[in-house]
Amino acid sequence: MARSLYVSLVLLSLIWGGSFFFIKNLLHDFGPWGIAFLRSTFGFLFITAYMLIMRIPFAVRQIRWAPVIIVAMINMALPWTLIGFSETRLASSMASVLNATTPIWTMIVGLVFFGSKFRRIQWLGMGVALVGLIVLLGIRPGSFLQVDLLGFGSMIAATLCYAVGSQLSKRKLGGLNMYQLTFGTLLGAMIGSGILAATTEGVNLTKLAVPANLFGLLGLGVMGSGVAYILFNYMVLKGSPEFATSVTYLVPATAMIWGYTLLHEPIGWSLVAGLILILGGVFIASRAAGQPIRNRAKAK
Repeated sequence: MARSLYVSLVLLSLIWGGSFFFIKNLLHDFGPWGIAFLRSTFGFLFITAYMLIMRIPFAVRQIRWAPVIIVAMINMALPWTLIGFSETRLASSMASVLNATTPIWTMIVGLVFFGSKFRRIQWLGMGVALVGLIVLLGIRPGSFLQVDLLGFGSMIAATLCYAVGSQLSKRKLGGLNMYQLTFGTLLGAMIGSGILAATTEGVNLTKLAVPANLFGLLGLGVMGSGVAYILFNYMVLKGSPEFATSVTYLVPATAMIWGYTLLHEPIGWSLVAGLILILGGVFIASRAAGQPIRNRAKAK
């Protein structure tokens, strides 16, 4: 795969490393649907301004809005809401651990529902990355026994949404560039989550005046949705859904790096060893991606 894909992977992991922290803080003043709405709104405003400034064509008539809205709800609005709800019952660190199961679910969803073909070495690569995650976080056999089941189930449901949404993006929205795809899906997520937020929770916009909330939404919306989904969609379109969702393996590591940089939290051997295993596993899996298809094509 192109080097730019790996650069995008690392940048995205750095951006998303702080997202669980922002969500946790915003839950004091907004509900899960409200956070999804505000996050998509800030992201949509950013991508719109960026495309206008850079004179990138919107080509609105070329966008197939039905599949775009479906992908927006499955890959953005719904999982963002589920993550917000799960963080009302789980620690943000635990939510990020569960979120890191997304690449495995993406492979399984692709295999079962979309006819994807994978080599053993790809499963080995994902397995190595999973071991790296366990090393990174020091997970022990009994560490999940005390987890709130509803919060746990909500977080797993969010990862399944990401898995299905990324597969649909690759297969149904391949005719769009990464900017059009980000623009369309953020618009769809903003409208869908806004309707649900207004009808189920209500959104107190006066809370936007609180500096901490505004800072959190800038981080979560502009960076975590606008910039992040340009990178994510680029990896889906130019790489694969499995490669793009492997970013979730790196997010706990980058969260720790942010903790060291901003809060002076110590970095132990587990971070270095886990990070090496995760990057190695992702590299192994992505290098093998698509090989069976090429081999079959040559054999025919």
